[in-house]
Amino acid sequence: MSKERLQAFTDAVLAIIMTILVLELDRPETMSFEGFWALRASFFSYALSFFWLGAMWVTNHNEWHFVRKIQPSTVWWTILMLFFSSLFPYTTSLVDTHFNNAFAQGFYGIVVLLVTFANVMLSQSLVKADPDNEQLAQGGLLGLGGIWFDVAIKVAGFIITVTLFAPAMMLAVLLTMIVFVIPAHISMAKRNY
Repeated sequence: MSKERLQAFTDAVLAIIMTILVLELDRPETMSFEGFWALRASFFSYALSFFWLGAMWVTNHNEWHFVRKIQPSTVWWTILMLFFSSLFPYTTSLVDTHFNNAFAQGFYGIVVLLVTFANVMLSQSLVKADPDNEQLAQGGLLGLGGIWFDVAIKVAGFIITVTLFAPAMMLAVLLTMIVFVIPAHISMAKRNY
């Protein structure tokens, strides 16, 4: 399989998943500011999931800029990442309606962690497929020194979610986006262009 075909497939599936997210939003009971305000948790969950998936897509795009070779494990890690990502519309709808429920938020967190794990393994498979590709090793997901801090914050958010404060998982995802993902994308964009 060519890298272009795998990349096109990934782009298509992520675009569908991100589109489905909006279909899960509830409509306000009254068409007023108060009606929309009552759905603030739903809009927050939707926006966070959408932008997290979007950031993942941008990271993959930047990483694949350097890819010259793939291997069979790359294809399977991509499939696994897309499988877990496809659960986002479902888990987002759960936290929409049960925002302060530790089980719903914990399930959302498990999906986030599984997608993150699959992405790390996908990146490792790319480096293994082309071990002499220094740009890939330095410029990809694994080259972002903060990936392990990102994972640690998400794990901490999950633990706090299931023990003390249900929305901690979503706040951990938001924090990782602000602290690691956005700055890393700015840095990667400067190197790529």
